[in-house]
Amino acid sequence: MKLSPYLMFNGQCEAAFKFYEQCLGGKITAMMTFGEAPDPSTVEQTPPEWHNKIMHTSLHFGDQELMGSDSPPQYYEEAKGFSVSISLDDSAEAERIFHTLAENGTVRMPLQQTFWAYRFGMLVDQFGTPWMINCDQAA
Repeated sequence: MKLSPYLMFNGQCEAAFKFYEQCLGGKITAMMTFGEAPDPSTVEQTPPEWHNKIMHTSLHFGDQELMGSDSPPQYYEEAKGFSVSISLDDSAEAERIFHTLAENGTVRMPLQQTFWAYRFGMLVDQFGTPWMINCDQAA
């Protein structure tokens, strides 16, 4: 079994995933807009102003995957009750990722030493995605 987070956005999916690709060092392997849907009825049912929004995207990190989409406005809900967790062994990389994700976002818990980790912090990025960064070693 493999679990893969699927993030929903209110029109900012493309910008978010390009930001995550650069920040996290992954590779976007798929990105399709609603206007590019292979089923013509999907395109016909999608408002024209939504044709350039993302229907599906995938960002890979080795054998791990983060996926996302723009949720049509009538179905969009703000992210609540979860966080995307990143575990690292390199404290410098944990610091870099935390501070990059926190740009124009909200820090919920500064990156700091805890009883379970060398560094742990929580934030909500500029796109509304909640993150937890955990680093077990000073490396």
